[in-house]
Amino acid sequence: MAILFSCPLKKSVVSVSVVLLLATTGCSVTQSNHSVTSETVSSYKTDYNGVKTTLVVGNFQNRSSYMQGLFSTNTDQLGNQAKTILKTHLQQTNRFRVVDRENLNILKREAELNGVTQSLTGARYTLTGDVTEFGRKVTGDKQLFGILGSGKTQTAYAKVSLNIVDVMTGEVVYATQAAGEYELSNREVAGFGSTAGYDATLNGKVLNFAITEAVNNVVRDLENGTWTVQ
Repeated sequence: MAILFSCPLKKSVVSVSVVLLLATTGCSVTQSNHSVTSETVSSYKTDYNGVKTTLVVGNFQNRSSYMQGLFSTNTDQLGNQAKTILKTHLQQTNRFRVVDRENLNILKREAELNGVTQSLTGARYTLTGDVTEFGRKVTGDKQLFGILGSGKTQTAYAKVSLNIVDVMTGEVVYATQAAGEYELSNREVAGFGSTAGYDATLNGKVLNFAITEAVNNVVRDLENGTWTVQ
């Protein structure tokens, strides 16, 4: 009789232990966060005593083949993203007074609520730009048909063009181009390592990098006298 009752008892003890283990591991939650340093232009937070001309960012469009075609939307997401990045970096150079023309209705409404009359600052120069090249690719390799290991690299590439136009004459007084590339790599060795899916943030990172380099060109050539402001 002891044998008959001992087996079910052991099973019950094991079952309870498994349930407790699953409950303990299943309720385990790990959270973490950390700040990420944003990429800025070279002249960010540097002193400047020269002339600060007023600049407005005009059209910025995606001229590349990326996100263009049959299944694309009517919204130029890449161009809008590039324009936002450009305005931020231009302001951070501390070399220009950047004015906003995209929120005039909101600004007018807020001025009315404050009981004041708007006195908008006119811009002497308009900066227009284009994303001329943009693309992504995935490359990989396998060692002994993947048995010993494999790797994958996601690469994003962007090239932008900037033109500064004198609004008084319509003349393009300065033009520059810049390009950038971002890579994300992962590797497995004998079944160990990391695997990475599609990383959409690479689009914004490479676009930000290319625009940062282009704005650095604008500031560098302004300071060395390649072009001048009035």
